[in-house]
Amino acid sequence: MHHGFLRCDAELTEKITAVHRASRGTYGAPRVHAVLRREAVQCGRRVARLIRAAGLHGSHHRRRHRTTIPDPQAGARPDLIGRDFTPDPAALDTRWCGDITYIPTGEGWLYLATVIDIASRRVVGWATADHLRTELVADALKAACQQRRPARS
Repeated sequence: MHHGFLRCDAELTEKITAVHRASRGTYGAPRVHAVLRREAVQCGRRVARLIRAAGLHGSHHRRRHRTTIPDPQAGARPDLIGRDFTPDPAALDTRWCGDITYIPTGEGWLYLATVIDIASRRVVGWATADHLRTELVADALKAACQQRRPARS
């Protein structure tokens, strides 16, 4: 009986390897298991164990994109809000935070800088550019100041 399991494991490992190869090495145990189930292969929980035993694993081919490079000449800036991001509706235009994201397009990367009012959690300024230089963030801040006209402190 034990030899039967070994033969079944060997046959299942062949099927697992074929599915893994067909995915160009990207499928891990969950996806291999799903393909085998769709093909009505009785496999149960053995798939993960057999994938490990065969030395196979899934991989993803996401491009890494470095977004920020600190300027060694820039001075440290104090944290004036003490990392307190709790919304306070009575404090509109007193605490803003920003973010930068990037979007792949057919013409390359598009960078989006946003400024959010912490009190309302609304975007109060934004800017886009094909670069990640300081002026992108400065343009988003200028847009927020023109839109909201915060009081000077």
